[in-house]
Amino acid sequence: MTREDEDAERARRWLAAAGVTRVSSDAWRQDDSPEAVLTPNEVAHTWTSVALEDPALDATARLRTAFGLLDLLGEYWVTMEIRLALADQHHPLPTEAFWAACRLRLEAAAEPEALLYSLWVDWFEDRDTAATAFAEVLGRDLAWRPAHEVAAGPDRGPWLRRARRVLEVSGPVPWPVKQPAYRTAAGISELHPALFRGLLGSYHDVHGDLEPEAAVALLKQLDLPAGTEHLTKLHQVLEAGHRNHYLAPHAWR
Repeated sequence: MTREDEDAERARRWLAAAGVTRVSSDAWRQDDSPEAVLTPNEVAHTWTSVALEDPALDATARLRTAFGLLDLLGEYWVTMEIRLALADQHHPLPTEAFWAACRLRLEAAAEPEALLYSLWVDWFEDRDTAATAFAEVLGRDLAWRPAHEVAAGPDRGPWLRRARRVLEVSGPVPWPVKQPAYRTAAGISELHPALFRGLLGSYHDVHGDLEPEAAVALLKQLDLPAGTEHLTKLHQVLEAGHRNHYLAPHAWR
């Protein structure tokens, strides 16, 4: 059983103790209202904060139960509640364990859609958290290290999954923060498509950030399939010195 499976089972048991049971892949019931069917989103909204404040659990157990709810429900709201709980000065959650849990799910075979969305719109768009978040989920693995050293090792497959997923949503991360990691990723051929999407997002996202000259230099290093959508246009706007689609919408058109 994986750590994610253990956390999901922990959360399932915790919900069951509260009288909430799963009746199908997308339906739940509560003992005191057996006739009412709850959606995963409704369960997330009602029970995530309760789990994160459960006085019967220590901080690590609260965090693992919340991540188990994320694994069970797949709902973005769970990530929002966890983020709020991390900022709670009175009942702090273990930050290192939080980032370790994120990395674990980013490496899993199943794509963690809600977690990726949270990284993109919450952690990476926020200038107060972007640098720390990017470093924790990928940056420390890539920055200022030789590509051949980074890409080697027995855990290459899961690590590549994590790197691809983070690069693809890294558009809002400030350029000085992500550029060293981007530079290393450019030397790892398996990451070229994801790095391209990261560069594309760095240009097109509302909060996307890049330096045109440095970005186009990276773009020229990528070995991408002929006819890759938007490749030529991205080259053109970067060569012309444009930093972001929303600063000059006419340039892309």
